[in-house]
Amino acid sequence: MNLLRPILDPLLKRFFPPVEPLPAGVYHYQAPPDAPFPYRLHLRIEPDGRGVLIVNASTVVHLNNTAAEYVYHLVNQTPAEQAIAAIARRYNVNRETVRQDYHNLTGRLRALVEVPDLDPVTYLDFDRSDPYTGALSAPYRLDCALTYRLPAEDPRGLTPTERVKRELTTEEWKTVLDKAWNAGIPHVIFTGGEPTLRPDLPALIIHAESRGMVAGLITNGRALAEASYRQELLQAGLDHVMLVLDPDDDQAMRALQDTLAEDIAVVVHLTLTARRRDHFAQIIDRLAALDVQNISLSADSADLKEELAAHRQAVADRQMRLFWDLPVPYSHFNPVTLEIEQSPEPQPGGPGRAWLYVEPDGDVLPGQGYNQAVLGNLLTDTWETIWQNARAWQEKE
Repeated sequence: MNLLRPILDPLLKRFFPPVEPLPAGVYHYQAPPDAPFPYRLHLRIEPDGRGVLIVNASTVVHLNNTAAEYVYHLVNQTPAEQAIAAIARRYNVNRETVRQDYHNLTGRLRALVEVPDLDPVTYLDFDRSDPYTGALSAPYRLDCALTYRLPAEDPRGLTPTERVKRELTTEEWKTVLDKAWNAGIPHVIFTGGEPTLRPDLPALIIHAESRGMVAGLITNGRALAEASYRQELLQAGLDHVMLVLDPDDDQAMRALQDTLAEDIAVVVHLTLTARRRDHFAQIIDRLAALDVQNISLSADSADLKEELAAHRQAVADRQMRLFWDLPVPYSHFNPVTLEIEQSPEPQPGGPGRAWLYVEPDGDVLPGQGYNQAVLGNLLTDTWETIWQNARAWQEKE
């Protein structure tokens, strides 16, 4: 058979040519002002044909090649029958099958447009594929540590303040956000330290939203107990929040309950400690009773990792959704680190690929805690240089 390949391959390519991916790039559509449901779509097509869709700067949708092709025609306003004919011809598929899939997808997209405050990252179930694999033109997310400062009542020494000599100004952070958006990064998370200590946090959320980015916040939650500040963040365009919760802090618990009542996606992070180990299960039950649906877990000691795994199972048993890939401020035992350490196989993406981490002075790390791998500075280096360094770091790992 191998002897026939030089003859057969050209014939197969002639009569059954491979489907070429769509042109890589970023595409945009904004509905007219008189549309029943005003919305905007940003579509990023990867070099391998998969896509990332940003709906109303509030939800990131991962698309496999087929779904990306449908959405490509929607964003470019191709007439429906023309798009159906083009897809049927490209993939040699029955036109009626394509029509059904096309209208099915547009119906689900309409639901994303019309239903506010969905999860910040979601999928359309056209043969869902792992978003961390394949050729990526840029990360999916940028984690921005605005400051390493902490509230006065918090223990000192938790943040690596010795790593940074200054914090970027508001305008410098806006430059970072602009550079990230121009590179095709659809999702930004503001973290720290405690990011609510930055008085310009609402302005930075507004700037990210104006660009079309999905904006998240990781905080201890105490500032959100103040209704006026919480509303200011929501009106600025904040899309989701993770509360790094101290369950013994009454102000933080009050902030949690108030935030859960808002139209925003909420994740609660709990840290397993030696002091909490005897009643950690009761804390999870308490959160379940408050109707917390999304939870993230970490431990402050490697000695607690086995217990942490048991609590993860308890979370799953309560039908709560477990997040593992969000950075926990100033924690060496964040969910990302633990997931990598416990996985028997090398991670296909994650730090340095699916997300990057920016320190308060603009230095870029593959992820939180990768302190020996500075990839460049987003204020002074070109995006191309930083992304090239990230790919080189990934290859070494």
